[in-house]
Amino acid sequence: MFKDPWFTVQRIDEDTFAISEYGHWEKVHSFLLIGQRRAVLIDTGLGIGNIRKITDELTSLPVDIFTTHVHTDHIGCHGLFADIYVHEDDRDWLIHGIQGLTIEQIRKDIRRDLSKPLPEGFNPETYTPYQGIPAGLLKDGEVIDLGGRSLKVYHTPGHSPGHLCFLEELSGFLFTGDLLYDQTPVYAFYPSTSPADLVNSLERIAGIPGVTRVFGSHNTLGLKPEILEEVKLAVHYLQEKELIRFGTGIHAFKGFSIKF
Repeated sequence: MFKDPWFTVQRIDEDTFAISEYGHWEKVHSFLLIGQRRAVLIDTGLGIGNIRKITDELTSLPVDIFTTHVHTDHIGCHGLFADIYVHEDDRDWLIHGIQGLTIEQIRKDIRRDLSKPLPEGFNPETYTPYQGIPAGLLKDGEVIDLGGRSLKVYHTPGHSPGHLCFLEELSGFLFTGDLLYDQTPVYAFYPSTSPADLVNSLERIAGIPGVTRVFGSHNTLGLKPEILEEVKLAVHYLQEKELIRFGTGIHAFKGFSIKF
């Protein structure tokens, strides 16, 4: 694999790549899936580095952007691509801006706790999240054919109203965005989040059959499918203890945690 001063590119299988930003405290992953006719990039990262240069190196096919959700660290390079897709419930945020965070907070978060130098030409003081009209909308349950492989769309609200997960049934790869990852808390504590929806969404993905690997958008790249069994236990615990509401704090489970 080629080297890049900001991105780390890791091959998951022959035609699936993780494009990671380990120099930033959020340790963001975007995922490129290459089919026979088209390619899909799940999210475009922070926008600190130029992710388009990476995808151009990896494929000559047209690249569609599938957005897990409209938060700054997932739409940073959307403006470098023509065909952007999002769920209807996050469409307004993509066009008009993200609710719940000020531009001052966004710029503070983008530059803090860095372990790599910022790329030349990137200025956090003028950083502005992408806004634009999507090329189309992704719907719950639809299956998108890339040629030789396909992705199934799951609407999994809670972290954002239009949050999506994607399953490649052939490989069993489940891409969970900010619904499930390890090390730092999955969160639903902003006014624009929903603890109840998040727990319902966790329960839904925990029941998906045939998952072989879980790829969250942060921290460890690729979690064992056994974490979904832990999710089932966590959902039952949160329901039983009536903890699914704002202000109940951080709830730690085996392999992950949740903050309400």
